[in-house]
Amino acid sequence: MSVESPQKIDTSKLDKIMAEYNYDKSNLIAILQKVQEEFKYLPENAMTYIGTKMEGLSPATVYGVATFYAQFSLEPKGKYEMKCCDGTACHVRGSMPVLNAVKARLKLKDGQMTTDDGLFSVETVSCLGACGLAPVVVINGKVYPQMTSDAVKIVLDTILSEGN
Repeated sequence: MSVESPQKIDTSKLDKIMAEYNYDKSNLIAILQKVQEEFKYLPENAMTYIGTKMEGLSPATVYGVATFYAQFSLEPKGKYEMKCCDGTACHVRGSMPVLNAVKARLKLKDGQMTTDDGLFSVETVSCLGACGLAPVVVINGKVYPQMTSDAVKIVLDTILSEGN
């Protein structure tokens, strides 16, 4: 994984988001969700800015909340966010070969979650709540049921061929 310089952020966007929630520290999780929606992850300098602008918070507190909840990402996510379920039903029905096919097709190295071109982010999740459709893959909220290694390659090739 390469270390990149911090993304320059538009603090006016952060101010607008915090203002929506009246700069109230009890709304920190909602604020972080909006920031992540805006930037596709939580940049370190955004968390620092929020921690210094909101009364009663520190950058360390903001960082602590961001790292406590699995919904937050401290690394940029791709245009296509892909979740591969490896819950019990999916695992038993072959989710690992599907995940391996995804990693191979997208040329992801061990530990790498986002493709070098920033197009795809891939994560394994414990359950997507669609056990009857196992194994399941979700891409940007769209559920792909009963995936196989070949089927997931077709899905990825279709997305890639759409000129992204």
